[in-house]
Amino acid sequence: MNNRKLYGFALIATLGGFLFGYDTAVISGAVSSLESFFILPYHFSPTISNTLLGLMVSGALIGCVIGSGLGGYCSQKFGRKKSLLLAAFLFLCSGLGSAIPELGFAAPGSGDHTFLSSFIIYRILGGMGVGLASVLSPMYIAEISPAAVRGRLVSWNQLAIVTGILIVYFVNYYIVQLGDDTWNLQVGWRWMFASSMIPAILFFVLLLFVPESPRWLILNKQSVKASKIMQTLNMEGEVQDIEASVAHTDTTTSLSEKVTKRKLKLGPRVWVVGILLSAFQQLVGIQVMLYYAPEIFKNMGEGTDSAMLQTVLVGAANFLFTIIAIYTVDRYGRKPLLLLGSVLMAVFMCVLSVCFYTHNLGLGALICVLGFVASFAFSWGPVTWVLLSEMFPNMVRSKIMSIAVAVQWITNYLVSASFPLLDKNETLVESFNHAFSFGLFGVMASLSAVFVWKLIPETKGKSLEAIENIWTTT
Repeated sequence: MNNRKLYGFALIATLGGFLFGYDTAVISGAVSSLESFFILPYHFSPTISNTLLGLMVSGALIGCVIGSGLGGYCSQKFGRKKSLLLAAFLFLCSGLGSAIPELGFAAPGSGDHTFLSSFIIYRILGGMGVGLASVLSPMYIAEISPAAVRGRLVSWNQLAIVTGILIVYFVNYYIVQLGDDTWNLQVGWRWMFASSMIPAILFFVLLLFVPESPRWLILNKQSVKASKIMQTLNMEGEVQDIEASVAHTDTTTSLSEKVTKRKLKLGPRVWVVGILLSAFQQLVGIQVMLYYAPEIFKNMGEGTDSAMLQTVLVGAANFLFTIIAIYTVDRYGRKPLLLLGSVLMAVFMCVLSVCFYTHNLGLGALICVLGFVASFAFSWGPVTWVLLSEMFPNMVRSKIMSIAVAVQWITNYLVSASFPLLDKNETLVESFNHAFSFGLFGVMASLSAVFVWKLIPETKGKSLEAIENIWTTT
């Protein structure tokens, strides 16, 4: 196997995951600044202000839903590579526009709170890039990887996501140190968003050197070109299996008729598992920990600098334990990691809820936050993407994965947008001291364990074509 080329192409594709993490987490260091710059000047009621804040923080997720929904169509119509190039372009536009929302209407840096709608629009564009990349990067990696290392290479994409999150935490922390509070409220947040332009440009340029997915080429009757690419990767032996999966050795019907027949043979379980897998990944509350980490630590009594530094610890835990997943997902399998992660997340979230409720917010609470993130990082973080990229049949992979990922982003949006309303609700704070949300996440983690135990199949070591037999009916 030509590992150098295979790994090189996979690494380039993971830059989509890197930008996924960078773009979604960059706002974590700017929440207070955005609230002060865009929302407070309007003097809205607390309910409206908190709702607007939730929209600003999670506004990119609207774009994620759109992008992931389009991911299936774009990847099927134009190919995986061209669709990834579109994602890179959207990342670039978003980085520039979010930093300078008044671009084209006023001098750069002179905008004020009246450009709130422009800021949200640019964040939605970035979200569309994230949505496309979240579907296409793991799909592309899975489609160019042999079964023996597919879990590891797709997990690289999750490592890239958490690397992007970790790096942007450091970037945000560095930018915060460049000026005082007034400077950060007016200017610092602009530099945070502008920094994403650098990896976006790099991603676009490097994508020009990767090949198209051979499985997409075969689906589009370009078997000769696909064979050359798979020979480059020393995977030419799989071409016939892929062609058989697509055509089912039936030469009397058209491609559209074959696709229709294949869809009819799919049982409903594949749809249920794909959608619930995506939903539970977000219902456990991981994005709240990533988006609102500084605010959570402030609720623990930490100052701004200390909260930002502890947020870096969250990113480090996310990064280190994702590496564990890379080395275990192809050894121990997908299902055991998910089960263990669910149980540990439930424990840490429930204990954290008790810490808030009892006002015991010292080292124990910090350990719970880091333990929860670590538990997610070696299980539901990477393994969800591995399963989503490999468990759907070739003929309908792009469509079902697109729908499943769209559900994931919708759930992400609902959780992220509702968190400020729950966490800052005066009645809930008075009764539970911020504990209510974390207790709810603990319940969701418990339910995710039941879901994995009952419905998730093991796909370790199976080719993409062999996995189809799990879902199809005769």
